[in-house]
Amino acid sequence: MKHIIRFSLIVAALTLAAACSEDYMETAPESSTSPATIFSSTTNVPLAINGLSKMMTCQYLSTQGLNGEGSIKTWYGNFGNDLQRSNQTGWAALWNHTMNESVNSTYLIYPWYYYYKLIGNANLVIENVENAEGSEAERQYYKAQALVFRAHAFTMLMQLYAYRWQDSNNGAGKGIALRLSSKTDDEGTYDLPLSTQAECYAQIYADCDEAISLFKSCGIDRGSDEFYKPNINVAYAVKTRAALVREDWATVVACAPEARKGHPLMSKDEYMDGGFSDENKEWIWGVYEAEDQTLYYYSFFAYQASDASSSMQRTYPLAISKELYDQIPETDVRRKMWLEPTPEEWAECNTANKAATAFANRAKAEYGSKLYSTSQIYAYMQFKFQCTFTPGGGSFNIYRSAEMYLAEAEALCHLGGQDAKVQALLNELNKNLDPSYDCTKTGADLLTEVKLYRRIDLWGEGFDWFDYKRWNEPIVRKTKAQGGSFQSAFAVTINVGDGNKWTWKIPKRETDYNKLISLE
Repeated sequence: MKHIIRFSLIVAALTLAAACSEDYMETAPESSTSPATIFSSTTNVPLAINGLSKMMTCQYLSTQGLNGEGSIKTWYGNFGNDLQRSNQTGWAALWNHTMNESVNSTYLIYPWYYYYKLIGNANLVIENVENAEGSEAERQYYKAQALVFRAHAFTMLMQLYAYRWQDSNNGAGKGIALRLSSKTDDEGTYDLPLSTQAECYAQIYADCDEAISLFKSCGIDRGSDEFYKPNINVAYAVKTRAALVREDWATVVACAPEARKGHPLMSKDEYMDGGFSDENKEWIWGVYEAEDQTLYYYSFFAYQASDASSSMQRTYPLAISKELYDQIPETDVRRKMWLEPTPEEWAECNTANKAATAFANRAKAEYGSKLYSTSQIYAYMQFKFQCTFTPGGGSFNIYRSAEMYLAEAEALCHLGGQDAKVQALLNELNKNLDPSYDCTKTGADLLTEVKLYRRIDLWGEGFDWFDYKRWNEPIVRKTKAQGGSFQSAFAVTINVGDGNKWTWKIPKRETDYNKLISLE
C-alpha cells in the first residue's frame, strides 16, 4: 500500500470563519509547497489530490473524535435507531439529536467547517489544473477527481443542513451555500446566499456528470491500490447517493449499477473477517490511514473497533440494538458480527448491566482475537470493525457495492412494477451470507424488506440516522424493560418534526461572516 503524501492544501477564504476571530480561518497551506508550484505541472497536481484524501483523516477544531470523514459516520450517521454505546450514559444531547439548533456548538459547526474546507481545496484544483503544464488527459483526470470530492461534500452537507426533500416544496426550500470558487472579494470575505435544494442537487449532478465525462475522455484510472482516490465508479456512487436523498428514483436506478461495476460483493470470509478495515474489491471509495500518520486516540477505529485500546472502546463498545438483531435470520452469518447472549446470559446482563463472568469468558473464548485484552464485555457488542494497528488505526470505506445494490432496490420499489428485479437484487446481496435467503415479498412488504437489510448490512457505517431522516420515520429506542437494549438516557422517541426536522442549523460563525445568510 502506498503511503499518502503528507500534504494538504488549505484555502483560507473558503473555510468557515468568524469575523471577530482571526485565528479561526487558516491563512497558510499546511505544506511549504506553494499552490503556484503545485499547479505548474501535472507532475505535481497529484500532491493536491493526495492532500484532499488526507483531509478525510485529520483532526479538526482541536477536538477529540473530530477526525474527518470518520467522525461524520461515528457522531452524525450512526446514532439513529440501531446502534448504541454499551453502558454509556453521557453524550445524550448529541446522540438524542437535541443539539441541532445550538448554533455555537462545536458539533453543529464541525460538518460545515470540515466539508467547506474540503470544497475549498477541491475548488483550487478545479480552477488551476487546466493551466498546469502536461498532457490534456492528465489535466482532465485530476479535475474529475476534484469534482468528485466537491460533489461528495455537497451531498453530505445537504443531508445534514437541509430539510428532507419531501419537506422542500419540490426543491424550492433552502439548501446550502454552493461555494464554487476560491476567489474572494476585496475584503477577503465570500458572501454567498443559500441556494435552493433544486439548485444544490443540480450542481451535485453537474459535478458528477462532468467528472464522468472527463474520466471517460482521459482514459486514465487510479492505481489498483489507490482506493482512496476517486475514479469513474466513485462519481457514479456519489450521484447515486445524492439521487437517493433527492428521491430521484430513476437516476438511482441508472447510476447504481455503473458505480458497482468491477466491485464484486465481498466473499463471506472477507465480510466476516477484516472486510471493514482492510481494503477489498467491494470498496468503491475509502479513507486510508497510514500507521506512520495515525491519529492515535482521535481516529475512526479508536471509536468503533472492538479491539481498539482506546478507553472509549474498552469501556463503552458499540452494540447493535436487540430489536434489530432479533430480526436477523438464524441462518444469516452476519449474526456472528455481534455477541448474542443466551436468555440466561441476557437476564444476568439485565441485572449486572454487563456480562457476568461465565458470559464474559465465553465471549473472550469465541472472539478473543477481536477483543482488546481489557475490554469490557456487553451483550450485542459488535465485532464488525477491527483496527489494523493500535491504538485505533486503519482504513475504512465511504462507498461500497452493497450500498449500491440496496439503493437500486429501494428506488425500484418506489418506481413500482419492479418486484422481480428487487427480489433478484436482494437475493444476490444476501445469498452469500445467508444460503437460506430467498426473497418472495412484494409491494409494501418488499420495501420494508429492503429497508431491513439496509439496516443490517450497512450497520455501523454511518447510515442509520441519515436513512431514518430521509424515510421520514421516527426513531424509537426502548429500554431493556421495554423489550429493547438501550440505556434509559438514550431510550427516547425522536419524532420526524423534532430537532428542526432533524436538520442542523447553519452555524453562527458562518452567519457572522457571511452577510447573505442570517440566523433564523
